[in-house]
Amino acid sequence: MAKPEKPRLIVGVSGASGIAYGLRALDACAELGIESHLVMSRSSALTLAQETGLTLADAQARAAVVHRAADVGASIASGSFQTLGMIVAPCSVRTMSEIATGVTASLLTRAADVTLKERRPLVLMVRETPLHLGHLRTMVRLAEMGAVIAPPLPAFYARPQSIAEMVDQSVGRALDLFGLSWAPVKRWGEDLAPLKGEG
Repeated sequence: MAKPEKPRLIVGVSGASGIAYGLRALDACAELGIESHLVMSRSSALTLAQETGLTLADAQARAAVVHRAADVGASIASGSFQTLGMIVAPCSVRTMSEIATGVTASLLTRAADVTLKERRPLVLMVRETPLHLGHLRTMVRLAEMGAVIAPPLPAFYARPQSIAEMVDQSVGRALDLFGLSWAPVKRWGEDLAPLKGEG
């Protein structure tokens, strides 16, 4: 089978707070020449309106390819469709839990399940706090299955000057897990250096 002309990355967006992470992941894909395949949960449209004021069409316009959550026969539902893997940004606890069980009810979670079975990177930017024992056990189960749990936490060592910079740092570090290097990321020992003490 011939390789696709452009590398592909599946971007899943759940209804958890933090939809900016998914939007910026799509922007990063466009900047890096990656063919993004977007699938959004039904509840993500509510979060989109609440947190950004953007329409669903605005969000979808950032993706190279858009798939409906109900379209379980879409290309990204098959392991034969070659991708770099999948990022779910943000990832709700409900979405995380559904992926962990393997009983998938939408294209978003089906695509994640396929990513796992094909041994491709699955990065879940889980948005929830505090976490109870059930959440933690679900995360352990997913980690054992091969997923990477990557909560979007602010990297204060990068000295962010805005929320946008904090979002970009988290998204960029998540994209590192696919071997993708995005310009906005500030890196220790490169863009950032430790302060020198007096010894």
